[in-house]
Amino acid sequence: FFFSSRRRHTRYPLVTGVQTCALPISLAKKGEAQVVFLGDSITAGWNGQKALFDKEYAQYKAVNFGIGGDRVQHVLWRVENGEFEGIKPKVVVLMIGTNNSGTAENSPEQIAAGIKNIIAAIQKRSADTKVLLLAIFPRGPGEANNPGRTKNKAVNALIAKFDDGQKVHYFDIGPKFLAADGTLSKEIMPDLLHLNAKGYQIEADAIREKLAALVKDRKSTRLNSSHEWIFRMPS
Repeated sequence: FFFSSRRRHTRYPLVTGVQTCALPISLAKKGEAQVVFLGDSITAGWNGQKALFDKEYAQYKAVNFGIGGDRVQHVLWRVENGEFEGIKPKVVVLMIGTNNSGTAENSPEQIAAGIKNIIAAIQKRSADTKVLLLAIFPRGPGEANNPGRTKNKAVNALIAKFDDGQKVHYFDIGPKFLAADGTLSKEIMPDLLHLNAKGYQIEADAIREKLAALVKDRKSTRLNSSHEWIFRMPS
């Protein structure tokens, strides 16, 4: 299958790791990282928001494994070829796929299957790690004539089914970036794809409670009718 390659990926020729992630990997492999952010340039963009990242995630000794331009197959290759060797984070915050959706060569089913393979690869290497699987963020100005956003929505509908309430927790915060009419503002995503400081604050606010619960190993139900998470301690 397209996203289950067992060979080296030509984009990342180093079998032992990825040079562009060398610093966060080295920090993670000290065994201290409780949270790993994994994805493409949207995740990598947290590197430009150091003050906010540290404020929100320093308590978890979080590291950022985002690489600009990555697609599903690149992240899968990284996980399978050293990036998760020797690390056991409590939570991986995963969002990937918009760069696949931006081309015609991958179907929603292929992208979703690739994301499933990434989750399996993480769990193979760290069985107790929970995955906070973020829905792919909306892109482009609006719904009309926007194949990238349409494909992202189709992928999200598929990967939402990966939520098992235990090791995989799907979370769609995309609506928080949208106006009432479904449009994206350049005040949040200046290029209608990548977040700015305001956008990262929205993301941080949206995932804060859920991430804290997963790190602390509190169990949660689905969202209640008021769109609030209800938590209960494990018995």
